[in-house]
Amino acid sequence: MGLHQVTRLYWYIVTPGCPSETGEFTEGAHQSPPAEGSCSLIRLQTPGFSLQTSGPKPYSASMMIEVLTDPKTWLFALFSALANLSLILASFGFTNLQTTLLSCVPGVIAILTILTAVRLAIRRPNSRAYVGAMAFIPALLGILLVNLLPWSDRVGLLVGLFLVSAAAPAFVLSLLWLNTVTAGHTKRVVTSAIMLSSYCIGNAAGPFMWKSQYKPRYHVPWAVIGACYIICPILLLVIRVFLARENRIRDTEPLDDSEEEYVIERITEDGKHVEVKVEKGFLDLTDRQNRDFRYVL
Repeated sequence: MGLHQVTRLYWYIVTPGCPSETGEFTEGAHQSPPAEGSCSLIRLQTPGFSLQTSGPKPYSASMMIEVLTDPKTWLFALFSALANLSLILASFGFTNLQTTLLSCVPGVIAILTILTAVRLAIRRPNSRAYVGAMAFIPALLGILLVNLLPWSDRVGLLVGLFLVSAAAPAFVLSLLWLNTVTAGHTKRVVTSAIMLSSYCIGNAAGPFMWKSQYKPRYHVPWAVIGACYIICPILLLVIRVFLARENRIRDTEPLDDSEEEYVIERITEDGKHVEVKVEKGFLDLTDRQNRDFRYVL
């Protein structure tokens, strides 16, 4: 825990809040060629992103309301809770030490499957929902093995349990996906908080299912987890359909060809507040407010 806190403090100090704050970049829009910081922002300015260009943003009540009324917020939150119901290895009759040692194996499997899933999502554009949904297939197979194999087949039961951990990439991809389909500083922060709170609710609720009355096979808790693992890929696909529909609606809207000027306030090295003209994509707009925003699928 101490090493984790030291590492977090290090990255908090050395990592800039956004590309425009990177000290290694030159500044000044008047330079020719353009400043490196500005170029880096332009490279990031794609239809799927909204950029933060100047330090912390103030709290926005309107964005907070938008978070609470946005359907995808609660679809992601429900997915986060259902995908993270905790498992108990000791239900197979292992001691605390054996349980601790065996818990390392699902961790390794989770790391390998996460790396594989992320690479697939990168190689196949707009495939986050599909890759996340496929991660539940081996997990469901593992649940079937745990429930249907004879109690004496400990190796088979362990294999089934380890397969359940293959569902880990789905949650990781959902976190990445949520970040790319949410714009606006306040909205992004609050949405992430709801997502992680749901994750904690799932982990906290999980142990209450493993009651002694369900020993030794714990069929009822496994049935609940199996039902959740059926609902989760459906939720991912529903989110994808919802976002794809929104993209199609925006594609049919007339383009905004107005030459309206947008201005943001920046603080120079000597502490002065100056107004800088920017393009629309550099404003602190939510994904709903910015109709040029396109959702990554």
